[in-house]
Amino acid sequence: MMLRPFIAIFLLFFVANAYSQKKELSEDQYFKGNFKGIIQNMPAGINWLDDTQVTYSRDNKKYVFNCTTKTESEYTMPEIKKGSIPVKPLVLNKGNDLFLRKNVADEQLTFDEAKEVNPTVSPDGNYVAYTKNNNLYCTDLQTKKEIQLTTDGSAVILNGYASWVYMEEILTRSSGYRSFWWSPDSKNIAFFRSDDSKVPVFTITDANGQHGMVELQRYPKSGDPNPEIKVGIVKPNGGPVVWADFDSKNDQYFGMPYWRPDSKALWTPWINRGQDDYYLYEIDLTTGQKKVIYNEMQKTWIDLDDLDKVQFLQNGKGVFILSDKTGWKHIYYYDMNGKLMNPVTQGNYTVLSIDKIDEKNQRIYFVARSKENSARRDYYSIKFNGKELTRMTFGEFSHAVILSAGGSYAVTSYSNSTTPTAMAIVDKKGKIIKEIANTKGPEFENYSLAKTEVLRVTSEDGKYELPLKITWPLNFDKNKKYPVLISVYGGPDAGTVWDNWVLRGAKQFYAKEGLIQVDMDHRGSGHFGKEGVNYMHRNLGYWEMKDYSTMVKWLIANAAADENKICITGFSYGGYMSCYALTYGAGVFTHGMAGGSVTDWSLYDSHYTEKLMDTPLENPDGYKSSSTLTFADKYKGKLQMVHGMIDDNVHIQNSMQLLSKLQDLKKEVEYMPYSGGRHGWGQLAGKSAHFENLKINFIYKYLLEKPVPKGLLK
Repeated sequence: MMLRPFIAIFLLFFVANAYSQKKELSEDQYFKGNFKGIIQNMPAGINWLDDTQVTYSRDNKKYVFNCTTKTESEYTMPEIKKGSIPVKPLVLNKGNDLFLRKNVADEQLTFDEAKEVNPTVSPDGNYVAYTKNNNLYCTDLQTKKEIQLTTDGSAVILNGYASWVYMEEILTRSSGYRSFWWSPDSKNIAFFRSDDSKVPVFTITDANGQHGMVELQRYPKSGDPNPEIKVGIVKPNGGPVVWADFDSKNDQYFGMPYWRPDSKALWTPWINRGQDDYYLYEIDLTTGQKKVIYNEMQKTWIDLDDLDKVQFLQNGKGVFILSDKTGWKHIYYYDMNGKLMNPVTQGNYTVLSIDKIDEKNQRIYFVARSKENSARRDYYSIKFNGKELTRMTFGEFSHAVILSAGGSYAVTSYSNSTTPTAMAIVDKKGKIIKEIANTKGPEFENYSLAKTEVLRVTSEDGKYELPLKITWPLNFDKNKKYPVLISVYGGPDAGTVWDNWVLRGAKQFYAKEGLIQVDMDHRGSGHFGKEGVNYMHRNLGYWEMKDYSTMVKWLIANAAADENKICITGFSYGGYMSCYALTYGAGVFTHGMAGGSVTDWSLYDSHYTEKLMDTPLENPDGYKSSSTLTFADKYKGKLQMVHGMIDDNVHIQNSMQLLSKLQDLKKEVEYMPYSGGRHGWGQLAGKSAHFENLKINFIYKYLLEKPVPKGLLK
C-alpha cells in the first residue's frame, strides 16, 4: 500500500476543527446548486482572432487580450462587409421535405412523402446529398434537380444509411446513421451499402396504448451473422457506382473511410471479424482496385471506432497514424505509400488526440494523459521527427486547452480535485502570460466544503497504482464507520477518475449526511495504456472486480468504510459491473444500483462484444465466467435494477434474464422498468425525476438508514 493516502487521512483529521468554524451550505446551495459568491463563472466565448489576440466575454462585456503587448481592452466586433465572407448554403428538414435557407422565404427542394435523412451539403456548396427510402440521393442546388444515385434500397438494403451495429459501434451515434462522405473537391461521394438480410431481428415492445408498441430491429448479437457491406463511390450527378474490390460475403468490418486531401483516392480501414488484423487500403476511384497502405496486428484487438486514427498532411507528403500497438497509444509518421518515417511520440503515456498539425513548422500539438499523472490531461507539442517534446501546460493540474492560430499561445482552463478551475493564457513553453479568471469566489474560504482528492491504491498483484477519487464526509471521524457509494463505468479504456475540480450540491449534501463517495478505475480503464486494457481480453468482469475489490478492502481497512454498506452504482457497462458485484463480487459488495445493464455478453452486439471476448463458440469459458447469471446463486445484499423498455442498445432482456434467474433462486431484488425509455430516459422529464428519486430513496433506506430530507427529492 502507498503511504500518501494515510497522510491524506491524517490531514483530514487535522483540519476537522477548521471545518467546524466555517459556514454550512444552505438548502438553496445543496439542492439548486446556487454557489454564487463561492464559485464564480468562467469567461465564455474564447476565440483566437489570430496567433496573438484572443477574445472572451466576462461580466457581460467582451475583451481582447494582445499577447505581444500583454494588454487587455474592451473588444468591438468589426463590421463585416456583405459578401466578404462566403456563406455555405444551409439545407434543412421541414416535415418530410428539404428546404434551402433563404433570407426572405426558404426554398423547397423536395416534394414527396418520403423523408430525406442526413442532408449534407458538398464542400463547394453546389450539392446536397441525403438518403431516402434507404437510397442515396443528391440535389443540385443551382438547378434544383434531384438525382437518385442508387436504386436497390429496401428494408434490408441500406445505401448511405448505416446498419444499427455500424452506427452504434463504428461510426458512433453522432453520425446519425449517416454512412456517406463527400470528397474534398465535391466530385465524388463514398458510401456504404449494407445488406442486413441475414442479420437476426430482435423485437422491442412497449405497453403504450390499447395494443402496445412493437419495433423490429436488425441487431447482430455475439456470434450472429453481421451485415454485408460494400464500399461504393459515385458522382453527385449520377452514373455507375464504382465498387471497391472487397468481397462483401467475407466476415469483416469497414471503418469510416478517409478521403485523401487531393481527392484522388479513398483510404478505407478494414478489419477481420476477430478484430486483431487491421488494414488501411487505398481505393482507386475509377476501377475500385485496392492496395495496402498500412497493416497492424495485435494479440488482443484493434479499435475500429477511433475515427481520428488517420490524419493527413494537407501538402500530400505524409500521414500521421495513431496506434496503441506497443501497449501505449502514440503518433507515427508515414509517407503516402505507407512507409514508416519515424515514431513521433514514445513512452509509457497515452496520446488522447491530435489537436493541430503545423505543417510550416513541422510540429504537432496533442492532448495526452499526463506523463506524471494519468488522471490529468496535459497539452504538448513535438516536432514531426519526434524531437523537442514540449509541455505547453503547467503545474499539477488537469488542463483543457484552446490553441492560438499559429500555436504560439494557448488559453488553458486548469484545476485539480482540491483547486477550483482557473483560466490563463500561456506561451508555447507553458509560461503564464495572464490569468484571465479564477472561479474561486470571495466567499470560498468561508464555507465548509467536503474535501475531494485523488488517491492511489496498489493492486493485489503489485503491478498497478489504481486511482480513486474520494469525497470525504464533512467532519470526518476516524472512530466512526461510514457507508460508501461507489460510482463506476468500468468499460475498457473508459476511466472516470480525473484529477479535476467538481462542485455539486448533491455530492456536498451526501458528504454532510455522512457518505463516503468514490469514483474508481481498474487496470483496464486507460490509466495504464493498452497494456492494462489488454487484461480484459476474453475475460470481462474478472480484473475489473479484482481491482475494485482491492480498493474497497483498502477503504475498509484505512478509511473508516463500513463493510456492511458498500454500494456500487453505474449505467450500461457500469450497470453490468454493479450486477456482477452483487453476484460474483458479493463477498465484498453489499448493495448495488444498476441501470441499462448487460447481464450476459451473449446478449450484446457482435462488434463490441467479440472485439473483447471473441465469439461464444471460440470462448465459451469466458462467456460463462463473465455472466452475472452464472453467479446468481451467490447473490446477497440488495440490488436495485432499472431498464428502459425500448432500449435499442442493451436490450431489456438482459435485466429480465437476471431477474428471472434470481426469482427462481428466491432472491429479493428491486426492479423498475421505464416505458418509453431507451438507453437512458433523460428526455422524459417525469421518468427522469422518478429515477433520481428512486436512487435517493435507496441510498437513504439502505446506506444512511434515515428519512429523506425535504427538498432533496425531485
